[in-house]
Amino acid sequence: MPDLTALRDRILEIVGEQIVPVVLIVLVAFLFLRLSRLFIHGIFKTLMDREATEGTAQELSAVEVQKRIATLDALGANVLRFFIVVISGLMILGRFGIDIGPAVAGLGVVGIAVGFGAQHLVRDYLNGALILVENQFSKGDVVRVAGVSGTVEDFSLRRTTLRDLDGLVHTVPNGEITVATNLTRVWARINLDVMVAFGTDIDRAMQVVDRVGAEMAGDPAWKRRLLESPRVERVEGIGEFGITLKILGTVRAPDRWAAAGELRKRLIAAFREHDIEIPRPQRVILSDRDDARLGGAGAGPDQDELAEGVE
Repeated sequence: MPDLTALRDRILEIVGEQIVPVVLIVLVAFLFLRLSRLFIHGIFKTLMDREATEGTAQELSAVEVQKRIATLDALGANVLRFFIVVISGLMILGRFGIDIGPAVAGLGVVGIAVGFGAQHLVRDYLNGALILVENQFSKGDVVRVAGVSGTVEDFSLRRTTLRDLDGLVHTVPNGEITVATNLTRVWARINLDVMVAFGTDIDRAMQVVDRVGAEMAGDPAWKRRLLESPRVERVEGIGEFGITLKILGTVRAPDRWAAAGELRKRLIAAFREHDIEIPRPQRVILSDRDDARLGGAGAGPDQDELAEGVE
């Protein structure tokens, strides 16, 4: 009996000092793991809701917003769960009397090494998360990032894939994106500089341009795409070959290039109809026959004269 009593006491001691704390650690860790996703989801949902009501994410559909939240949830929850599991494991090892000092020191060294080696990767993911939250661009947008431009074909937390006008595919790490220029966000400007020859009636030329812009805005093919009809904003400059008119208009962003091309085509036809000249450089070419007719006045020294030093 004394042996059984001692054994029972020993078992109760082990259970009380080691098993129960370990079970509590596991339960608390499990609770934190379950709550981590809710915590992360709440943070990102709040950010996305604010962007959807006040920021640039207003144009996103509810489905797209949910997809972005799910992507961010997965990233944030996985990072938080990693730290919870590591901390819980170290605490359990400590309860069993294992010296975790070297393990902690080793993890610190490994963490520093991984941090230096993977700092660009971490920056890519963090910047990708910010791009998603702030809705800097989406699939299908035409953007200019990291010195390249094109249509966004694919986007992940780590990298952005663009296809340019030549069909070339560019893969840009999100960490390299410091400035993102979105060329197809809601609306854009038609911004043209058109030069007319000296001697042109500027008021008449401006009237012709404004009429062309108004007719284009009234065209059924363009009335829903043009937000503001193109018109002459000002005389932009007086140059060597002519007078430059600044033409501005507002168009739906995806139609900016097509609208500018259509306006140029209409302006060429209207200028021809109203005898408004577009200047071009003038060149005078003298042939040997013209030089002989002028008596060789414009002729320079030949090779023999240059060799003898005669000017």
